[in-house]
Amino acid sequence: MARRSALSIRIVEGRNLPAKDITGSSDPYCIVKIDDEAIIRTATVWKTLSPFWGEEYEVQLQPGFHSISIYVMDEDALSRDDIIGKVCITRDMLAEHPKGYSGWMSLSEVDPDEEVQGEIHLRVEVLGSQGSRRLRCSVLEARDLARKDRNGASDPFVRLRYNGKTQESTVVKKSCYPRWNETFEFELAEPAGEKLCVEVWDWDLVGRNDFLGKVVFSVQGLEAAGQEEGWFRLWPDKSKPTEDERRGSLGSLQLQVKLRDETVLPPDCYQPLVQLLCQEVKSGRQDGQVHLVTLLDEATTAECRQEVAISLVKLFLGQGLVKEFLDLLFELELAKPCEPNTLFRSNSLASKSMESFLKVMGMPYLHFVLGPTIARVFEEKKYVELDPGKVEIRDVGCSGLHRVQTEGEVIEQGRQHLQSYLGELLDAIVRSAPACPPLIRAAFRQLFQRVGERFPQHQHAKFVAVTSFLCLRFFSPAVMTPKLFQLRDAHADARTSRTLLLLAKAIQLVGNMEPAAGRAKETWLSPLLPALQQGTARMRDFITRLVRTEEDKGEEEGEGRPLGPPPAAVKEGLLLVHKTRGKGPLLAAAAGKKLHFCLTGESLSFGKSPSAECVNELNQWLSALRKACGNNPRVLRSYHPGVFRGDKWSCCHQRDRTGLGCDRTRHGVTLQDWSDPLDPTVEAQRLFHHLQGLRGTLREKYWELLEPEDGRNGPRGEDAPLPEGLSRLFAVLGELERCHRRAQPPEPPAPALLQLQT
Repeated sequence: MARRSALSIRIVEGRNLPAKDITGSSDPYCIVKIDDEAIIRTATVWKTLSPFWGEEYEVQLQPGFHSISIYVMDEDALSRDDIIGKVCITRDMLAEHPKGYSGWMSLSEVDPDEEVQGEIHLRVEVLGSQGSRRLRCSVLEARDLARKDRNGASDPFVRLRYNGKTQESTVVKKSCYPRWNETFEFELAEPAGEKLCVEVWDWDLVGRNDFLGKVVFSVQGLEAAGQEEGWFRLWPDKSKPTEDERRGSLGSLQLQVKLRDETVLPPDCYQPLVQLLCQEVKSGRQDGQVHLVTLLDEATTAECRQEVAISLVKLFLGQGLVKEFLDLLFELELAKPCEPNTLFRSNSLASKSMESFLKVMGMPYLHFVLGPTIARVFEEKKYVELDPGKVEIRDVGCSGLHRVQTEGEVIEQGRQHLQSYLGELLDAIVRSAPACPPLIRAAFRQLFQRVGERFPQHQHAKFVAVTSFLCLRFFSPAVMTPKLFQLRDAHADARTSRTLLLLAKAIQLVGNMEPAAGRAKETWLSPLLPALQQGTARMRDFITRLVRTEEDKGEEEGEGRPLGPPPAAVKEGLLLVHKTRGKGPLLAAAAGKKLHFCLTGESLSFGKSPSAECVNELNQWLSALRKACGNNPRVLRSYHPGVFRGDKWSCCHQRDRTGLGCDRTRHGVTLQDWSDPLDPTVEAQRLFHHLQGLRGTLREKYWELLEPEDGRNGPRGEDAPLPEGLSRLFAVLGELERCHRRAQPPEPPAPALLQLQT
């Protein structure tokens, strides 16, 4: 059994941010911290006070985390980045919104006394008998304290306050991992109503000392326990009155945050549920009966359908039945009343499952097809506009011979650029049929055949069905927002965004297989109509090759090339390797070179490769290393973040070179990615949690779907007979619920000692 927390974060946009640059604007980006660890950095949106990011992240956490802090920063090229404001969301706030929080949150000012981090190791006890009792506090050590000095460290000391008296420890110079091992005693007040406050400060020779955090103990609770020892998190100083009127003046941030606390049982516990779902997929659709998948589709709300689709796709990928699962969804969807021109346009379970399947299996293929064209658009930064209402008239010509371009010239120039991009992109798509992953080709082949059998009189419908997923739900969104599909590291500027939008619209029109219909809605697209008609014919030929059966594609064998990293690779990219020159005090002179590293589950290798960068490269590498080491029992639990120089460690000043590290290693926080290995057990747990909340809805939907077919008027209550599949599902869910109850650990006793006052 494993307890884990999964956090979904979507940073949507900001508004009314203050101007930090002399131009009257800002260059905002966001930093996301889980407790004290920075894990996410969004891309910078240049020259705006209302930035749009739209970036989504899935993070695996330790269940005991405390808060999430999102800092909005202003990027500066020549100086230190400015802090605009921050939003803090505690774990308790997320617990109040089990379905997730979505909305605007005002930015608050960043107070240096509230920006604390780290932990302190204390032993607190009550000594003596009635009448002459003493309160003893042993200050042992601290770790990961905030760095307040220019040398990248602090000079920490501890100040203890109790019953109007104050005592201080010695100052440990240049360390964020100090060791004191000092003991302090106070006369215990009667009655013991006072609190013991342990504060950590950074000593400064000039100016006031910097606050590093504090811990507050309730002595009443300590009397019952007698003694308590452990690592305690440092908390900010909340004694200052908050200025609510200043909130909102720094702008606001739109967020979507959802926390899932999961208890994952051993895989054997989920086997009955997995076997039942697999059996339902293998049995297929049967006339006159309501299929369990249909019930699941009807009972799931639109907000949850995406998550359910992802879990089902990953579960059946792990079972080797994803092709059969998608085929069943196609068959059930086509059995409903539908029109050939609107197939799979709704957000049904079939549409969401196929969309998720393409993202899980097709991201390397997507990068292979779209990457060169997207890179060219970003590099050239051409002005492309076809809408006369949005055309900007510009001066052209050499010095002294300027003339104003006419509107027609601007549109014609934009048409030529857009047609060039579209032609290059269509060339890449048409050539990519042999390189498309076999499982994706098989899924499209099934879809092509199913739609052809359902609408024999509409031969174009089967082509539109394929393009509705490939172009409208896969290629076009990636072209419009390449940052969200990892095609670029940064968001596009305004001009490039408009070019990408027009290119995505052109791909949609080609995918619709009827360019004339798009011209009727937006007449200004008429200059592009010949290119769209030619693209439609080429797309039709591409789909014919894509869905060709295995027996008919012999000439394609050997074409294409491997896409992306091998399946075993966890992470690939460039790292800068430094080599120090010489010895002595001049250690700053160092040479460095970039090497391409590849991390798998068994090894870490490197070699030479073309350059590539990513704004989240450090956190992605840390996440990849943590995932690769997840099942390694020999992973160290502590380490030294400094170096052993002379006769001691620079971080904690220990003189034992082989002693235990002064900081703990962090294994629990990882960024999730589409390329992560499948974990069917986790997906089964998420499906169980979803189905458990749908018991009543599944029963109601069954009778609603059954009644129009046979007009039964029998009982509809809890005791009404249900079909075998639904009855078995309820029995499996009941047994899993009992397993969860047995696996829950007993409630720990209420802490008699510590009541943190913040």
